[in-house]
Amino acid sequence: MSQDNFKLAGRVAIVTGCNTGLGQGMALALAQAGADIVGVNVSPPDDTGVQIEAMGRRFLDLRANLADVSGIDALIAQALVLSGSIDILVNNAGIIRREDAINFTEKDWDDVVDLNLKSVFFFAQAAARQFIKQGTGGKIINVASMLSFQGGVRVPSYTASKSGVMGITRALANEWAKHQINVNAIAPGYMATDNTTALRADEARNAAILERIPAGRWGVPADLAGPVVFLASEASNYVNGSTLAVDGGWLAR
Repeated sequence: MSQDNFKLAGRVAIVTGCNTGLGQGMALALAQAGADIVGVNVSPPDDTGVQIEAMGRRFLDLRANLADVSGIDALIAQALVLSGSIDILVNNAGIIRREDAINFTEKDWDDVVDLNLKSVFFFAQAAARQFIKQGTGGKIINVASMLSFQGGVRVPSYTASKSGVMGITRALANEWAKHQINVNAIAPGYMATDNTTALRADEARNAAILERIPAGRWGVPADLAGPVVFLASEASNYVNGSTLAVDGGWLAR
């Protein structure tokens, strides 16, 4: 094994939801490893683009609401502008809605499941079709969650969607391994991002969470750098259908 197995020079990675937080951290890590980045976001990823281009990498800014999967094929076509091919897809875009299950609305269910699960499947499908057309194989990295393994509280649609992400990761790996397509997932633990602002502001809940994390701290986007580069690189060629927990030991507790 050589460090060259982790290098991504000449590769093109699509990263959804990379304007802030975990998506931004993963996009920057892939760029640091040598990849050019296609960012797919609803809002401007200005800071992400500036940092990636400062590394000497190319950044293509595409806008889309991925809850509507009808535009995904067009996004793949636009991504090909960079070099005529794509090599990596990181399905990161997602949302969360918090409410007691007894009061949960159909809209809050559909909004979360459409973005967190439906778009993951159809973006992976579109990327896989392109990989097969290229004949080069490819890497698909879905973003799961601790709630792919656990039930959670007051987040029923998020738990359902992230459990589905882990399941569909396995299913697609089974079908596409013969095309040299690796489909894996990263399950972040409790991370200091916009999605957890309310939890961190609740003193009692914050203390309870920290007490259970063996690492003794909330994760940060940089904690996903090594895992995402590994799963995007040749170093993980025999890893398929796995969900890698990056949780400071939360699940081991």
